[in-house]
Amino acid sequence: MMTATSTLALTHASPVFELAKEVDNNKVTPGVLGFIVFAVIGVAVWMLMKSMNTHMKKVDFEEAPSAEDQGSDQRESAATGR
Repeated sequence: MMTATSTLALTHASPVFELAKEVDNNKVTPGVLGFIVFAVIGVAVWMLMKSMNTHMKKVDFEEAPSAEDQGSDQRESAATGR
């Protein structure tokens, strides 16, 4: 049983159905939704890379010498007389 709303929806959607009949059934394309999803993923990756770059600039990569390294340096300097 069709209601008035469903009948109205079908009558207004008929141009869309006619357009869909013209499309080749053997050809599948991602369409606008695929482009939007791809664009959102691209923007998200760009924002993550920008954030990572900012955080990596804050990192100090120069390591402090450990206790073992300081001990070996002192032994070497004592052996050479410096």
